Amino acid sequence: MVLPQILDKLGHPIIKFAMADFKIVIIGGGVVGLAIAARLSERHKNIVLLEKNTHYGMETSSRNSEVIHAGIYYPTGSLKAKLCVEGMSEIYSVCKANNIPHRRVTKLITASVPEDLPRIEKIFKTGTANGAELKMLSAGDALKLEPNIRSVGAIFSPNTGILSAHGLMDYYFHTAKNNGAVIQERCKVVGIGHRNGEYVLDLVENGAPSRLSAEIVINSAGLNADEIAAMVGIDIDAANYRLVYCKGSYFSVVPAKWAIVTRLVYPAPPMESLGVHALMDIGGRLRFGPDLEYLDHRNPDFTVDDSKRFAFAASIQNIIPSLTEADLVPDMCGIRPKLQRKGEPAKDFVIAHEKERGLQGFINLIGIESPGLTASPAIARYVESLL
Repeated sequence: MVLPQILDKLGHPIIKFAMADFKIVIIGGGVVGLAIAARLSERHKNIVLLEKNTHYGMETSSRNSEVIHAGIYYPTGSLKAKLCVEGMSEIYSVCKANNIPHRRVTKLITASVPEDLPRIEKIFKTGTANGAELKMLSAGDALKLEPNIRSVGAIFSPNTGILSAHGLMDYYFHTAKNNGAVIQERCKVVGIGHRNGEYVLDLVENGAPSRLSAEIVINSAGLNADEIAAMVGIDIDAANYRLVYCKGSYFSVVPAKWAIVTRLVYPAPPMESLGVHALMDIGGRLRFGPDLEYLDHRNPDFTVDDSKRFAFAASIQNIIPSLTEADLVPDMCGIRPKLQRKGEPAKDFVIAHEKERGLQGFINLIGIESPGLTASPAIARYVESLL
């Protein structure tokens, strides 16, 4: 159990309201929740992080591209842009200081055909305005770096990299634990009440009901963040907090073709994603993804549909013509919690102290998708500033 329980006559746990059991409760043990726990536990005691799965980081945080983003794509002045640029510098420092596997592999965003050039020129202006270090390359210069790609011009990003997402989460986890925070797994929040200046959380913990109270609640529940917000009484439709699930699948490349590119290669992006792009992991394995599939349900399905292979090959050939369908193997997929509906413009992160809704001490983080991994230390610092 998270805390000693007092039972009523029916055997249900009840809570004393003279003092909250915890000062801060963080809901969600993905990379952002763990980063917040690590940051806040440096200055605050009596913190608990609640994670519904059997282990931290089992959902979005462990099923992504593991890219350290430079802050190129996001609208200037947005939280995504600001926190990504801030987080990138800190991520490299954290990885270097703590032996977290990472590499500054660099990246090209290539215009495959002349019609793509206006889009990448616009991206270049946005990224530069955001503070990203970028360089425009001619077709010749791009092909000198990556002779196997298709390019009529490209953006070069020297600070884009890759890392071990699990290594970063392990670092945050152990930092929080060493600072005295409690990390409670197999603990699902099923209800939240607000009274007497405290929050009362109803839980299912290892299959049994329990309850705790807290002065401050930080909702970093990822795929379920909108449901947590609704539990405390927020109309998530009126607030534009309702999430949609977007599945992104990846295909890996047969080992004989791993060296066909030496850095990350992205296409000129479509409106709703960054497009299927070339990625390598810390071990040098080459993958492509993710695609974008809006789901009409909220049942995460982490299987990769092999029938997507042909469409993947067609997308990949726009940037690397020599790769074929036969070179691809189904790899993995992830689910993104998006605020952006199909056909809509991109939406920013929601990171809000809900005191104007009468919820002093309740902080929502909703729609934390890419670049949440890169931005995680900056998001933690931003949340701290809201307390």
